[in-house]
Amino acid sequence: MTKTKPFVRRNVSILQLRLWEFTGTAFVNLFVFTLLVMYLSPLAYTLVSSLETNSQFLDSNAPIWPSKAVTYTYLGQEDEVYNVPTSDGLRPLALVKALPTKSDFVDPAHPEAGLIHWQGSWRTLRKIYVPSVTFDNFINAWNSNNYLLYFRNTLFVCLVSGIGVLCSSIAVAYGMSRFRIPGGSILFLLVIATIMIPDSILIVPSFYFYAQVLHWHGTYLPLVVPYFFGSAVYIFLLRQKFKSIPRDLDEAAMLDGAGPLRILVSIILPQSIPIVTTVALLHFFNTWNELRLSSLYLSARLDLQQMAFSIQTTGSSSAALQTSTLFFMLIPVIVLLVSQRFFMQDMIVTGIEK
Repeated sequence: MTKTKPFVRRNVSILQLRLWEFTGTAFVNLFVFTLLVMYLSPLAYTLVSSLETNSQFLDSNAPIWPSKAVTYTYLGQEDEVYNVPTSDGLRPLALVKALPTKSDFVDPAHPEAGLIHWQGSWRTLRKIYVPSVTFDNFINAWNSNNYLLYFRNTLFVCLVSGIGVLCSSIAVAYGMSRFRIPGGSILFLLVIATIMIPDSILIVPSFYFYAQVLHWHGTYLPLVVPYFFGSAVYIFLLRQKFKSIPRDLDEAAMLDGAGPLRILVSIILPQSIPIVTTVALLHFFNTWNELRLSSLYLSARLDLQQMAFSIQTTGSSSAALQTSTLFFMLIPVIVLLVSQRFFMQDMIVTGIEK
């Protein structure tokens, strides 16, 4: 005689397990979605603010979506329309004469009725807005600065320094991962230790050396030449990837007469395209958004200014204009979206010693 009771309990346990799994997955997805919304909300607010007029941006009572204040022309003068509390309730009235304790309004629907005297501070009233999108901020931002020149300057620094940091970092990482160097482990640890040195500590001695000793102030050289000596972070990433490639491939290539350079070009790099792309993108993002060094060395050269420094100079402009200029900094995001299938793909980071 078979017993069905344990079978029923087992089914209940499976259903409960599936219910808990579904609930847990739903909560995790909700949590991730909430974090994503919080992370992207400043970008969304910047986009919305860039489509607003400066008067709406500065008005704390204005709606969050792009809109414009309703106006009414009375006796040749354009006046803004407010919601004014009266004995008949809220009425849309145009402010004709504003005084601290009393103001004069006119009804746009019945201007023939004359002025309406209202007691109170007009600053406590809310303007009436209607949805309206304006692109004047982008047009004014583009006309206020020579962004084509700044884009060219920034792109030049990114490309030249990127080629330098890739060539030098790949060469150093290849040597540390494939050749037996006396004291190589200690040398590699010293290279990694430089990552822990804050950049702010090196600003003063670097500036003195580049500006006073080498006389590079006002040129691109301080922004480009140091990258031709490699980067500790990129060397670490590339070395760990190179070490994960089997040495049997090197030995097979040597039997065919390939030298170290041919092995690097034909064996190592084709299998390391994702990590090389990652290094190139990381350097591009860092260089494109660079502000401190460009303002330090190029502040006196308007023809050599970069994008980040030029955007900083719009600080004296209107608030809505500043939000529109921030979208010129989204070029790295566009580059990331285009190359995202290569970014961090097949990247292997293991211990220092494998």
